Amino acid sequence: MDRAEIAAKVAELIAPFNKKGVTIKDASTFAGDLEFDSLTVMDFVAAIEDEFDIIISMNQQAEIETYGQLIDAVVKLQGPA
Repeated sequence: MDRAEIAAKVAELIAPFNKKGVTIKDASTFAGDLEFDSLTVMDFVAAIEDEFDIIISMNQQAEIETYGQLIDAVVKLQGPA
């Protein structure tokens, strides 16, 4: 999967968590723009891990603040196609 395909899939997965209907951009922050609380983050990360069959460590999660950073992390964790 390339970055665009991953971004499209993540956008689908984020929709149920996007309670305010925020337009998602690479710079959109989970805590600020989307107002995700810690439980929402855990549920969302679980959905991402299940969809892409990856594990996002707690250390990685702490470093991911924006949608773009999440896409980049998923691309990296997926490895070469």
